[in-house]
Amino acid sequence: MKRLMRVLGIVLILLGLSLPLVAHAQDRSHVDVLTVTGAIDTWTEGYVDRGIGVAERDGSQAVIIILNTPGGSLGAMQNITSRMLNARVPVVVFVYPQGAWAGSAGTFITLAGNIAAMAPGTTIGAAHPVDASGQNIPGDARDKITNFSVGIIRNIAQQRGRNAEWAAKAVESSVAATAQEALAERVIDLMANDVNDLLNKIDGRTVKTAAGEITLQTQRVGIVNVDMNIAEYFLHTLVDPNLALILLQIGLLAIAVELYNPGAILPAVVGGICLVLAFVALGNLPVNWGGVILIVLSVILFIIDVKVTGFALTIGGFVMFVLGGLLLFTPFTAPTTPFVPEVSVSPVVILALASAMVVFFIFILSAAVRGRNFPVITGTQPLLGAIGVAATDLAPEGTVQVKSELWTATTDDGPIQKGEPVQVQAVEGLRLKVVKKTG
Repeated sequence: MKRLMRVLGIVLILLGLSLPLVAHAQDRSHVDVLTVTGAIDTWTEGYVDRGIGVAERDGSQAVIIILNTPGGSLGAMQNITSRMLNARVPVVVFVYPQGAWAGSAGTFITLAGNIAAMAPGTTIGAAHPVDASGQNIPGDARDKITNFSVGIIRNIAQQRGRNAEWAAKAVESSVAATAQEALAERVIDLMANDVNDLLNKIDGRTVKTAAGEITLQTQRVGIVNVDMNIAEYFLHTLVDPNLALILLQIGLLAIAVELYNPGAILPAVVGGICLVLAFVALGNLPVNWGGVILIVLSVILFIIDVKVTGFALTIGGFVMFVLGGLLLFTPFTAPTTPFVPEVSVSPVVILALASAMVVFFIFILSAAVRGRNFPVITGTQPLLGAIGVAATDLAPEGTVQVKSELWTATTDDGPIQKGEPVQVQAVEGLRLKVVKKTG
């Protein structure tokens, strides 16, 4: 016990000594680095807003946003760019690593940085607005949204001193550019191989922020990674087509179990949580609600088939689920613009989930339902009317053998001789009331 207390004391002392070191690390010159990958959604917006706020409070030289996105929500993009344009700390957007791109909403975000940089082998552009299914918006609505988006990107480019004409073409004509082309077109300010190279190249530059002009001093500064918190990471991860379909299926199956076992509670809770999470994910993806309807109908067919003989409904449910999964996000026609994220469920996942549905309803839920119809084999109910034989004379009390067990029994039917057949008329505790079996 004393040894344990000594160890705890040493740990506490070391912890106390480490706290000033942590504070000192934050006091030295540093930059805060955010990493934005995947679709631009509500949680990306919250993450960027929080990260810029951290940089404004902790005295960071700049906040660097490492960007790799195919695009995303117009509303989230507007809020992110507005926050960047009004930041009191320099915001540097770096399209990185090689192979990354700043498509669609990412183009707006890159242009909104005080400094825009790209790594070799990266791409920017193709910011033409599309509808939720990834297709061109038809008619007047398309023209209105396109003109609105052109106005936004022009204002951003002009405010940051960048090529507003190229920015407009990125929206109107879906033009895209490599890092070298973007630098030549004055879309970005510089190219860098990595974050350290970026810090060396932006050192000494003066940028205008909401707090006034700031000259960057970024050589040999510390790098502080500001990562997504657990909630942001979890909800952002949910915005995945495969996860959305899996959660939808689990939710529907759990609700089906609750319907067959009212009051079980746990399936209802699990099903409710999974369905809420599924619809949170679907709400941030270009969902085709016709696919959702097909999936729900497939589960209904499976539920009905549990009580119906034959496999016609099972086959129909299987086909409906597969079609629903294929239609859930991606239309049959290819997207007309190259920057739209490829949002679809893996065919392997669809077939695996459909097969799991068949196994669950045919072998698991059906077995549970059939079990309800089995005759009761415990308690006193099975003894009523059962046929046995007198093990001793009953005059009026004796012993009988019923269902291979010996029971104390009485009779009001006159004496019953040993070996004569009897029938159970009533059960009174551990005593049977029998009559002589005739015929």
